[in-house]
Amino acid sequence: MSFREWMSAALYDEREGYYRRGVERWGRAGDYRTSPEVSPLFAATFARYFAALHEELGRPDSLLLVEAGGGAGHFARVLLSTLERDRPEVFGKTLYVFDEVSERSRQHAALLLAPFADRVEFRALEDVTGASVVFSNELLDALPVHRVKMSAGVLRELFVGLDGEGNFIWAESEPSTPRLAEHFARAGRELAEGQEAEVNLDAEDWIARAARAAATGGYVVTVDYGAEATELYRAPERGQGTLRAFRRHAFVEDVLSDPGEHDLTTTVDWTQIKNAGERAGLRTLLLERQDSFLLRAGLLEQLERETALAADEAEVARLRLGAREMILPGRMASSFQVLVQKKV
Repeated sequence: MSFREWMSAALYDEREGYYRRGVERWGRAGDYRTSPEVSPLFAATFARYFAALHEELGRPDSLLLVEAGGGAGHFARVLLSTLERDRPEVFGKTLYVFDEVSERSRQHAALLLAPFADRVEFRALEDVTGASVVFSNELLDALPVHRVKMSAGVLRELFVGLDGEGNFIWAESEPSTPRLAEHFARAGRELAEGQEAEVNLDAEDWIARAARAAATGGYVVTVDYGAEATELYRAPERGQGTLRAFRRHAFVEDVLSDPGEHDLTTTVDWTQIKNAGERAGLRTLLLERQDSFLLRAGLLEQLERETALAADEAEVARLRLGAREMILPGRMASSFQVLVQKKV
């Protein structure tokens, strides 16, 4: 099978997929930490930003926010709480659509978001139209990808097979879809001999769905870690691509081992995502490092607000530590980017 099919099963199989199984994936006890788990300032600052987008939209009577890949609901809970407390006039207009494939995560989110039950709906992105904002955080990097390799001057695809002992192994074959060659032709790039790379066609398809869900004038806000194509496919530094596996915050050496037991991820090709958005009717407004974006969106002002309301000094210390993680050079947020696109 193609690696894209294998990765899809490893991550999303109904019973044994990594994102479907009843395991703890977030926080120190899990395999990774995302920004909403690092600090509530992440979602609180986005609450400020979405309120500003409400102004940009002309203060409509309703604000339809869609979060795709919402996980356990940490982001949604803080964002809605912040809007209710600080911007009640915006909160009163808000309907929050929560899209998440994992049943266990949806159940967890339903408990977290119970205080906002009258403002939250659990629906798939495909079922949404007229969204004011479609938001995702670390979603695209977890979508299944095709893997390709340049062999004897010809683009080949890397498939997954079995050896004589039943272990998963790599195997080269003809590309499973012409879209792989079209991807590199559209980008005006060619891999070096022997170079391997990933192509995330599912990310293109997701951006098209997000564009269909957004209202004219609405926004698609995507947070993830990625690079432009010129950097992503540069040889020899990127000779083996960007595919990697994590378990308990450590690299897994063999990505084909123990499918369903660890996270699989690749670096997002922002050039591809911007171009796919343009084809789907989205105009790119900005692509910016997450730390710079959060500062412009008012993270320091939000920190001042939260510390003034903190229950004790321990909470103040946690907020300040989280702020440093969000904005200091070399910390988590400096490795992520924020892409904002607008439906035209």
